[in-house]
Amino acid sequence: MRSIRTRTTSRASRTSGAAKAAAAALTAGALALTLTACGGGDGKDKSGKDPSGGESSNASVKLPKLDGQTLEVAAVWTGPEQDNFTKVLKEFEKRTGAKVNFVPTGNNTATFLSTKIEGGKPPDVAFLPQVGVLHQFADKGWIKPLGSEAQAQVDKNFSAGWKNLGAYKGKQYGVYVKAANKSLVWYNTAAFEAAGISKTPKTWADFLSTAQTLSDAGSPAVSIGGADGWTLTDWFENIYLSQAGPEKYDQLAAHKIKWTDPSVKEALTTLAQLWGKDDLIAGGRKGALGTEFPKSVTQTFSGDTPAAMVYEGDFVTANINADTKAKVGTDAKVFPFPAVGDKAPVVSGGDVAVALKGGKGAQALVTFLSSTDAAEIWAAQGGYISPNKEMDTSKYKDAVTRDIAKALLAAGDDFRFDMSDQAPAAFGGTQGVGEWKGLQDFLKNPKDVAGTQRQLEADAAKAYKNG
Repeated sequence: MRSIRTRTTSRASRTSGAAKAAAAALTAGALALTLTACGGGDGKDKSGKDPSGGESSNASVKLPKLDGQTLEVAAVWTGPEQDNFTKVLKEFEKRTGAKVNFVPTGNNTATFLSTKIEGGKPPDVAFLPQVGVLHQFADKGWIKPLGSEAQAQVDKNFSAGWKNLGAYKGKQYGVYVKAANKSLVWYNTAAFEAAGISKTPKTWADFLSTAQTLSDAGSPAVSIGGADGWTLTDWFENIYLSQAGPEKYDQLAAHKIKWTDPSVKEALTTLAQLWGKDDLIAGGRKGALGTEFPKSVTQTFSGDTPAAMVYEGDFVTANINADTKAKVGTDAKVFPFPAVGDKAPVVSGGDVAVALKGGKGAQALVTFLSSTDAAEIWAAQGGYISPNKEMDTSKYKDAVTRDIAKALLAAGDDFRFDMSDQAPAAFGGTQGVGEWKGLQDFLKNPKDVAGTQRQLEADAAKAYKNG
């Protein structure tokens, strides 16, 4: 869900004003989030299209007939996220006559796909969670540039910033059809009320104080999905962006400064203020390291003693909707990741759809995924936001998600993309090694800042040299 080599230029030239504009946009949207309850549209948009499925004369994209063809699409999603995406695939099947099989990749997407490709059995289409992997695959000739129909959809529906993230060496290889706002903290309103907390924290100091108040009142304060290393990189990135600033963030993302830099020491030391306090973490550090991302959400909004807060992106709503009885906007609300430095961070992520096979079928599926039709079907399921600027935002399942999506769109191209997703997969996107493993070790022993820095730098130096 979740990861650019030093040659990328799509983000390196952005200045600190970019993060400032994005933060303002997110904050403006987030102020409304804690006030809005679960809501949605009436099932029809202004043109009368039905986002839940069904061919329409108002369809925004024309697709070829593919009767008798079977396609395969691979992505990291499981559970509710997979179920929601399947609704999109069903509509593609209905319109084209093709059959589409979904294959989950597991967290090591690059390794899974590499094995399939080298074995001569790649899926037709895959979703890559790391920009760095797109570049690596393009260099190896493993992915196909977009055809004219898909390119037309991309040009019409996406801003330059999102287009650039799917391009490499002057060619458009993919489209970011699923985005994530990864600077959000979700909270259990009942736990806040029981602890007498009426205001959400705006700064890191306020956040730690709030966590302590919740813990003292009997609630596990913060739920952390430490068994999935990518969640820990997201914690680090938000603290680092806010504290060190966007220019340093870009430099570290490109490995132009080392992980032994004093700015990394400062960020890890700040992170240890939370990770070093077992009483503030649901299950303590040991429990967090044994908790996968989905459980980190469900244990915040269900059970006899739910945790009070869980940090992660907008996609949390998919797990809340599917696996708990909590209502987004009522029982589950959200606030922006607190400001550690002068400004609150705005970190985005996303999944890029690419064609691994030539032919009409793969290109048709990528074309459909790039359309407003597909985005609106997906949005109606919940747990999803789209960078597609032309889609009808009334299609979002609830008002909270709608406001998060509007805030991301309002930021335009002024955002910082997930740092680990910009790295070579060996460092930023592989379970059990690199940054994922380094930060899991740090969660286990938050006192070892210097040792963590040395290990991260050694792993990064090796991965960037080879990646």
